[in-house]
Amino acid sequence: MKADGIKKIHDYLFEIPADFKAGMRVPARIYASLKLIQEMDNAVLEQLTNVALLPGIINHAIVMPDGHSGYGFPIGGVAAMDPETGVISPGGIGFDINCGVRLMATSLTYEEVKPKLKALVQALFNRIPTGVGSEGMVKLKRDRLDEAMSLGARWAVENGYGEESDLDYIEEGGCMADADPAAVSDRARERGREQIGSLGSGNHYLEIQVAKRGNIFDRELAVQFGIFREGQVVVMIHSGSRGFGHQIATDYLKQFLSVMGPKYGLSMPDRELACAPFHSKEGQLYYRAMNCAINFAFLNRQIMMHGVKRVFSDIFKKSPEELGLRLVYDVCHNTAKLETHLVRGRERTILVHRKGATRAFPPGMKGLPSRYRQTGQPILIGGSMETGSYLLAGMATGADAFYSTCHGSGRVMSRHQAKKIYNGRDLQKHMEEQGIYVLTSSFPGLAEEAGGAYKNVDEVIRATEKGGLSKAVVKLVPIGNIKG
Repeated sequence: MKADGIKKIHDYLFEIPADFKAGMRVPARIYASLKLIQEMDNAVLEQLTNVALLPGIINHAIVMPDGHSGYGFPIGGVAAMDPETGVISPGGIGFDINCGVRLMATSLTYEEVKPKLKALVQALFNRIPTGVGSEGMVKLKRDRLDEAMSLGARWAVENGYGEESDLDYIEEGGCMADADPAAVSDRARERGREQIGSLGSGNHYLEIQVAKRGNIFDRELAVQFGIFREGQVVVMIHSGSRGFGHQIATDYLKQFLSVMGPKYGLSMPDRELACAPFHSKEGQLYYRAMNCAINFAFLNRQIMMHGVKRVFSDIFKKSPEELGLRLVYDVCHNTAKLETHLVRGRERTILVHRKGATRAFPPGMKGLPSRYRQTGQPILIGGSMETGSYLLAGMATGADAFYSTCHGSGRVMSRHQAKKIYNGRDLQKHMEEQGIYVLTSSFPGLAEEAGGAYKNVDEVIRATEKGGLSKAVVKLVPIGNIKG
């Protein structure tokens, strides 16, 4: 990415002034090292400065260290809006609403898991549906689906898929209150009805990981988060709202495009930034439908975790309690949420769009479970399936980014490019030679997710720390993986 107008604030924060492009209402900020900025595709700059044109935007348009181009907003984009004067934009949330990550700790060690690893991965692959269009473990009729999209993870717990205590360790308690099933189309219902409890495809995964020697950076925080020793095994689930969320985004993008100009006099240089005033009829309908999709994704990951617990119990012949299976946390990536932040010295309720970005609340912030009140929010960052993932903690210094951080390592290569360079079967064999056993329902899909298609996750995490966004606690290295 090249731009003569980028100004360096410090080694991990750069700014594009508001006079860079006509109509920019605020400057644009990039949290990254110079190396990571150079790896960003050229469209990131164009999209980021377009976001700065949105009505009601507050302080800055922001992109995270893992940023790359997306639909309208860059992936890794953050934008906060004044809900009274500002807009809501589906492009600032994405098609996979509440694509997110869940981490479950175990008391098992690598030495205990290693002899059973292949059987464990095979059993997970057999139980957890994967791939494009895959049907889920739970199928609901219309009235039950309405309940589920209203209650989110709580619906799962009330119907035997988990414990009440799980809800304490899910962002927003696993349920957005402003969800209204009446705002969801029949087409979205049809697409989602049979996909609850399924992984999906693309970069979604279910991964068995290890906190290896030398990869625990803050032992005190790690223990608070449930990582007690080197060699401990954990499970990470990355999935979202499947076809349900995709259809909601599609429905409302089409609707916003039809009303933004004629009805509200709004104009954007990119139709992918279709928007509507937050308090308009259309804006509120989308917001309530989007919250249904957020709840759907919470429910989806809760159902899958229940399935994972059953598999571990079957393989190790012990109860989940005996195996120390416990939810660490569940975080969202693609959302727009009403949050309270300090803006120019005054507490205000603002609408924070995070697309491919993660909430990163610091210690003491309202909304954290009591267990994490002193530590700050656990943050889950998925790297590539070859390199590893991170468990981070929120920092007080992240206020300027509305307490947001990255969500992954970020692509440097399109899926099409990756398939030209990598062969899925060869990659699977290579990974097994490296000690990572992978099963997939699509070898072309596996090739798309090769480690070389992504940025260096260690460099991305270093940039989030140096930028004051979040603090590294543990690096988690993959040993087993199922993918769509």
